[in-house]
Order: sequence, then C-alpha cells, then structure tokens
Amino acid sequence: MIMPFTQCPVCGGDLLEKEVEKLLRGGIHAAVVRVHAGVCLRCGERLYTQDTVRYFEQIRAKLKHHETMDFQLLGQFFAVESNVPDSALQPTAPDGAAVEA
Repeated sequence: MIMPFTQCPVCGGDLLEKEVEKLLRGGIHAAVVRVHAGVCLRCGERLYTQDTVRYFEQIRAKLKHHETMDFQLLGQFFAVESNVPDSALQPTAPDGAAVEA
C-alpha cells in the first residue's frame, strides 16, 4: 500500500501500516471490514488510500440498498432505548457507593 503521507497530518506522529477493522453503516445495516491503513503511533488517526475509501463507499451503498447477499452474516444488531435509570448515570466510588456531587 502506498500512503500519501509519511507523517500524521493531525499530530505529526509516525505512521505504521496495520490491518484494522472499520465499521461501515448504510441504512439500517452495518458491516465490519478488515483493511490496511496507516495508523499514527501517537494519536491513533487512521489514514486510508483512495482505493480503500472507494471500497468503503461501495460497501455502504450495498448496505443502504439491502444488497447483502455477498456478505457473511455475523449476528444481529439491536437498538436499546435510552430509558436508563438515573442511578446508572451517577458516578460511583471504587467500592460501588454513590459519589456526592
């Protein structure tokens, strides 16, 4: 893979080519794709080639149009209503006791 950058454009850190997983969403569907990317060793920014970005766009379009026959089904994806009890939003101490604000 030929990266257009030798340093991270965000922080100036060194880049290392790695295999990464990218979550792509299209409509109500989502897919996990493994690709190579330049990953900044300092801030974690990921840099993808133009071909990889085009590949992402193709997959997003297929997901949006329900064209998923070529994809491997991994499980199910669920939405959880945000009816979280107020007590779940309160910070806790290491012993589990509520922390006074």
